[in-house]
This record gives sequence, C-alpha cells and structure tokens, in this order.
Amino acid sequence: MNSVNLPIIGSMHSPYREKFGIPRQPNLVQVESYIEMYEPYNEPLAFEGIEEFSHLWLIWQFHDNKNQQKIEKFRPQVRPPRLGGNKKIGVFATRSMYRPAPIGLSVVQFKSIEKIGKALRIYVTGSDLLDGTPILDIKPYIHYSDAIEKAQSGYAQLEPERKQVIWNKSALQQQQIFMQQLQLNLQLVQELEQVLSLDPRPAYQDDIHRIYKMKFAQFDVSFSVNEQYIEIVDFAQVP
Repeated sequence: MNSVNLPIIGSMHSPYREKFGIPRQPNLVQVESYIEMYEPYNEPLAFEGIEEFSHLWLIWQFHDNKNQQKIEKFRPQVRPPRLGGNKKIGVFATRSMYRPAPIGLSVVQFKSIEKIGKALRIYVTGSDLLDGTPILDIKPYIHYSDAIEKAQSGYAQLEPERKQVIWNKSALQQQQIFMQQLQLNLQLVQELEQVLSLDPRPAYQDDIHRIYKMKFAQFDVSFSVNEQYIEIVDFAQVP
C-alpha cells in the first residue's frame, strides 16, 4: 500500500478536552485557541506576511481515534451523526474521522502571533480541534478561490439551529464563585454557551430527562436539553 510520512509542526491548545461537545464544523463557535509550534517550525521568519490574511487553513491529524486502531480493512461507508447515526453514506461524502487517511481540514480566523521565549504561538478563533491535536500544515485562506458562493453541501447544506442556554440557580452560583476565586473569564463562559447552543448530543439522543456531561477547559459541565432550551445544571472544576 502506498503511504507518506508527514511531519507534525505543532499542536493545538483548545478548551475542547474531549470529543463530545466539539462543534461538528469550524467557525460555528468563536472559541479562542492557539497552536504551539514545534522546533524547527517555531521560526518567526516562517510566518512573515501572515498578518495580511484574516483566515487560515489548518491541516491536522485525527489522533484520538481509539477504534481506528482496531480496524484493519477499509470501511467504504460510515454513519454521520448529522443524519442521526442510523443512515450509512460513503466515507468520501462525509468528514468522518474514520477514513483511510486520518487527516482533517479546518478554516479558522487568524488573531495574532506571540513569541514567548523559544515558544511560538499562533492564536486563532473558530477551531473545531480537540486539545492536543497534531498540526500538519498551515496555509492562508484565499477568498476569491476558496469561497464558492453557490456551492452545494448535501446533507449539511443548512447551518444547525441553536437553542437558548440557561443556568439553573446552583450552577449560576458556582459560576460566580469561580469568577471570584479562579478569575474565571467571562469570555470562556460565553464560549461555553455558544458550544452548548448547538446541542452537542448525537441526533439519535432525545431524552429530555437525561443529564449529559462534557469537559470544557478546566470545568466539568452537566446539562439537560428540551425542545426550548439547554439548561446547565452543574458547573464544577475538573479534579
């Protein structure tokens, strides 16, 4: 079988600590994250001129697919969560993580570059990458060629609907305590609410009595979902 070896030039640092809760596409949530560049790719000269671009393409590796390691032969079809997890469709007609080459592609908004000692960080917003994701390449986004105004997007033609996010009394009190004791940033709270507003549950789960849990930044978040809104019922610091 033909194969190639690609260098890992850096890794993503994001508040997404687990796959559950990550937006299914980039730029649905304006969460701030940054890429920590590895040597020898942490050379500022390699990024000269990047400030002239508002957006970047990130090419990255699906690195946390534990089930992928058990699969020895090619699977031509997968079940996208967007279709409820019940309908099969061709793997090359999806952005599924379970594919022959575990490579992802995301467009993000470029914010800034920061040099801290030998470390070089590229700050972006709109990423849909798990914390620790290996970065394989960074390319500038070119509007006149990359933005196809009348492109068709199959089963993902429409942007997902958003729900209102509310906090119950206990969770709100916990949030206020963390703001005082941990200097919790209001921006992080707003980013969490953006993530939850997309309803991160798989499409086949619709139990209004179930409490769902996810990790976001340094917090464990518990929430419930009904037709009208998403309610945060517990907000705790990760042990």
